[in-house]
Amino acid sequence: MFKQKQIILGLDPGVADTGFGVIEKINNTLKFVSTGSIQTSKHKDFSDRLEQIYQEVNRLIKKHKPDLVAVEKLYFAKNVKTALDVGQARGVVMLAIRQNRKEILEFTPLQVKQAVAASGNATKKQVGLMVKALLCLNAIPRPDDAADALAIAITASFFNKRLIKL
Repeated sequence: MFKQKQIILGLDPGVADTGFGVIEKINNTLKFVSTGSIQTSKHKDFSDRLEQIYQEVNRLIKKHKPDLVAVEKLYFAKNVKTALDVGQARGVVMLAIRQNRKEILEFTPLQVKQAVAASGNATKKQVGLMVKALLCLNAIPRPDDAADALAIAITASFFNKRLIKL
């Protein structure tokens, strides 16, 4: 028997901004819980920024006690340095999730766009508008990373890991 109520944390890893979004799924109904962004200062050492991301993700997991955590997969970037930095931020995010013994689902940006906006070519604004509509919000969540994290959580709410292999 499946759990009727589920808390899902969505994370959009980045060094300057790691978006997060928390939703509650009760049967097939989605409810907004929380959203925001973990922001790190470019004036800090890179390793300190990674530690801050790790600590904040750890805090979010302890606060919201999600049943499932969904993370955006790294996509190909033209700027190799940016891709490597984001990969390291994603690494500390994944470590925090594993150390808290939470189930992880990973999605590419294309999968998130298809799931939330029914098109892999959807713009950030279209995804934001769908997040707003699906969660019955008054406005598109800001910053963009927060809206993306909610879209990742929504995408995870559509999947049952027992029935599919990603």
